[in-house]
Amino acid sequence: MELSAEPTAPATHLEVVEVSKAFGGTQALDGVSLAIAAGSVHALVGENGAGKSTLAKIITGVFPMDQGQLLLRGTPVSFGSPRDALEHGVAVVAQELALVPQLTVAENVFLGVEPRRAGFVRDRELGARFRRLTASSGFDLPADTQAGSLPLASQQQVEILRALARNAELIVLDEPTAALSGRESEQLHEIVRSLARAGRTVVLVSHFLREVLELSDTVSILRDGRLVRTSRSREETEASLISGMLGRSFSRTFPSKQLPDAKAAVSLDVRNVSAPGVHDVSLQVRSGEILGLAGLVGAGRTELARAVYGAVPVTSGTVVVGQRSVSGGPAASIRGGVAMIPESRKEEGLVARRSVRENVSLASLSLVQRFGFVRRREESSVVGEALALVDVRAAPSDSVVTLSGGNQQKVLFARALLAKPSVLIADEPTRGVDVGAKRAIYELIAGLAADGVGVLLISSEIEEILGLAHRILVIRGGRAVAELEGDAMTEGNILAAAFATATPAAAAA
Repeated sequence: MELSAEPTAPATHLEVVEVSKAFGGTQALDGVSLAIAAGSVHALVGENGAGKSTLAKIITGVFPMDQGQLLLRGTPVSFGSPRDALEHGVAVVAQELALVPQLTVAENVFLGVEPRRAGFVRDRELGARFRRLTASSGFDLPADTQAGSLPLASQQQVEILRALARNAELIVLDEPTAALSGRESEQLHEIVRSLARAGRTVVLVSHFLREVLELSDTVSILRDGRLVRTSRSREETEASLISGMLGRSFSRTFPSKQLPDAKAAVSLDVRNVSAPGVHDVSLQVRSGEILGLAGLVGAGRTELARAVYGAVPVTSGTVVVGQRSVSGGPAASIRGGVAMIPESRKEEGLVARRSVRENVSLASLSLVQRFGFVRRREESSVVGEALALVDVRAAPSDSVVTLSGGNQQKVLFARALLAKPSVLIADEPTRGVDVGAKRAIYELIAGLAADGVGVLLISSEIEEILGLAHRILVIRGGRAVAELEGDAMTEGNILAAAFATATPAAAAA
């Protein structure tokens, strides 16, 4: 009788051995060891500041390690730069893409390795190489289109193609779906699966635990710079991952809803507003109410928020805060009692090279200046109080760029609190933050509403809208197409209105 052979364990592509890294007095990684199997999808999860991004950057040559060793297919390696890592077949597709928007897709893919003769790019050969690469990878991208004109999901594909064009065998994807719609995320998921089927190794850094469990073969949990455990993804659940990340159970995602007073005054009254991407939208938010704006990416939700805040001109209609019409740009909105958490904290929210203190006080300098000069002692006092309210784990003098994503987002909330708004617009307030920071931000939003602030909440996560909002307005094509409240607030009704597939169980707005 013949015994069936045991399945051969996959070879190790990369081994991380006792790797440590510190930034000043902060220990980002402390003796982390793990093995990444060839041809697998290996996920790294943890709270912001847990060390997963630092580990990814060490693997791809962005940061040098202080101690430890990397073994690439059993051979010790030390990468001095991302280019050095790429020469060894290790590439990264970062959350913040690094394309040249004015160049074509093909030019971005082969940037720096273009076929040349006598110093000139050979366009015909470049096109032929691009066609061979897309055919072998299964990507469907237009060679001659400017990269900057493509949707974000397609731009990520360009980044992945660029890695493949340089024969990368291990690709690190850092928060690849943080800014994608549901459909775009599914497209990227299939690309990740196809890479693994083709024998490539993928390291996935993600805050989306459901995505991690669906895509990865193996998952490593990091907490406070240390490895908690590495296990097969099929042996984990979202609850077990959260418990490992936080070091405690996490029984409830959203705070209990406190219904606003039905007779509360209207904090925000948007009357027939039109603006770029917005067409004749009206809405009201009462004091203490959270109104959720739902819809697909590109439906006009952010455009509406920016119009209400004054960041883009309103072509018709009015925005009334309390009893006063507000117009004249963001400065006028702030004076009128409106604060905004923008969709992109990097591009629209924070001054990266400035301190936490300066970022928090930026919108309320009138409180801390005299004769045009900032009174530093008073600024430090009021900023310290605001930081304490939102639990930012950083010194006011720290550069805001050194903070984790969750703490950066809390700095924006501290700025909003300092302005004492009657209306808060929160556009994707938990994008790119971990599960622990999400809960803290949910508590902040619910707490502001409980204190009488009217909140206009925008989120691409339907669960987030349902978990926080008292009412939901669905936006499609720049128009308000349905208003949902009570029992009508369901995922099915939101999607039906967003896709126009059926008439939701709600009155049309």
